[in-house]
Amino acid sequence: MSDSVVTTPKWGSTEMLPLPGRFNTAVRSLVAQRRAATDGPWKDTVFERQFDIFSVEDARAIEREALDSGYRFEYSATVSLDSEPDKYKRVDREARTFTEGLNSDGRRHVGVGDNVIKKSQTVTGPVALVSTIEQVMDFLTDGIPPGTIAVIDDSGGTLTAPIIEGFAGVICLGGTVRSHLGILAREYDVPTLMNCKINDLKNGDVVELEVTAAPPASDAYELGDTGHARIWLIENEG
Repeated sequence: MSDSVVTTPKWGSTEMLPLPGRFNTAVRSLVAQRRAATDGPWKDTVFERQFDIFSVEDARAIEREALDSGYRFEYSATVSLDSEPDKYKRVDREARTFTEGLNSDGRRHVGVGDNVIKKSQTVTGPVALVSTIEQVMDFLTDGIPPGTIAVIDDSGGTLTAPIIEGFAGVICLGGTVRSHLGILAREYDVPTLMNCKINDLKNGDVVELEVTAAPPASDAYELGDTGHARIWLIENEG
């Protein structure tokens, strides 16, 4: 499918996102072509031959063309960063939102979050701050180093969906355990903390995720009873 100009919708507004505009333009074009080649009143075509005009397979073919052309869901993957930067904070910036402390064994308590899947053991590994499509493409091409724990924002569930199962753990700076990322984490059995508050972790810092903590109760977010899973800094890269 060529990158043709998106036509103005009948009702006087344009699609805000590039993919719906591209998809809908292709649908309109195909329907117009087939309608032009069809005899008979429009009402007969709509009610009796609608699947000759446009079918499920047509929709799938348009989707395949878009994906095969290299389309990436960039808007969905980065929308939180663009729309609410102060709330979600880019993971490549400092995020000083947690008062840290030292444990008796010298580990530094640098964050809290909501555990998605209760595990029998904690998870330890170096962090990778993931906030761009280019980083995800590099991981797809070169592979994810063993043990990597991803630090992402709320839209990072979409951003990292193609590689989520390759991480040893995930620290998400937004969302809840019932969000889309929480569902993916359970599906792929990836230890994940949601709704995290952390200090300024840097690429390569080794952390321990307390995924032995119980997930939040069903009314936890209404009551504010969250943040019981702790994040410990084991080794500081910087």
